[in-house]
Amino acid sequence: MDKESTRFGKVAVLYGGWAAERPVSLKSGAAVLAALQESGVDAQGIDVDRNILSVLQAGHYDRVFNILHGRGGEDGVIQGALELLDLPYTGCGVKASAISMDKLMTKRLWLGAGLPTPNYRVLTAETDFEAVVAELGLPLIVKPASEGSSIGISKVTEAAALKSAYEAAAKSDPVVIVEQWITGAEYTAGVLAGEPLPLIRIEVPGVLYDYDAKYISNDTRYFCPCGLSEAEEQAMRNLALTAFAAVGGQGWGRVDMMRDQQGKAWLIEVNTNPGMTDHSLVPMAARAVGMDFKALVLRILETTL
Repeated sequence: MDKESTRFGKVAVLYGGWAAERPVSLKSGAAVLAALQESGVDAQGIDVDRNILSVLQAGHYDRVFNILHGRGGEDGVIQGALELLDLPYTGCGVKASAISMDKLMTKRLWLGAGLPTPNYRVLTAETDFEAVVAELGLPLIVKPASEGSSIGISKVTEAAALKSAYEAAAKSDPVVIVEQWITGAEYTAGVLAGEPLPLIRIEVPGVLYDYDAKYISNDTRYFCPCGLSEAEEQAMRNLALTAFAAVGGQGWGRVDMMRDQQGKAWLIEVNTNPGMTDHSLVPMAARAVGMDFKALVLRILETTL
């Protein structure tokens, strides 16, 4: 038995699941599993179903690499189950996972901590949509509160379109928020073992960094180095660390931000189980500091030791 196998023991790689992000999780899981096995780790993949607790107990695993995305895997549910089984796992704990999966709770926590995040309102079927537009202005961005991979998200440029944008988002989640649109550049900061990775600036060919732009399009452009001065980048990386710590983040994750035309940074959301596909951002940022995919996967798994 080689060194990596003895260090980590038997590792379950959890992927798939039942969330809308299942296809992405399957890709992430396949990449993580291959990297671990190539590194000599005794790792086995599990496509997660509702019987996951009995599967884990029967398998006598020593730890878990959780690469489930979305509901059930990123919202505190699987984390609570793993706590009951006393199985160490990658990523954030129950509280941070539950908060971060809920964009509304995340924004409320950040605002309470005095951190910059766009002004927002919660939408319901009874909302006075014209009053919301009068208060927040146009354009606006509408989001389901607890959905990932930009599913159900849309930009609103006309007051008359807000109600239909709300209805579209509500198909994914009964809780829907609308935010002020920040005009500027989009950035993301990976966080790994308490340290921020280099910023990535994202340029999309369309209006939004949506599901297609993230996982399908080859026209989305990523810049790392991101083009900011050293001081500007460091300030945004520090903000990402503060935002991650505010939700109780640990292990690894990703903080998405905007930088407006006046140079002010705005926090958008936290991803506690970021993608690990060929289009994914954390592996891209890790490469910028000389860490290849296999080394990144092992470093994430090390956070469980």
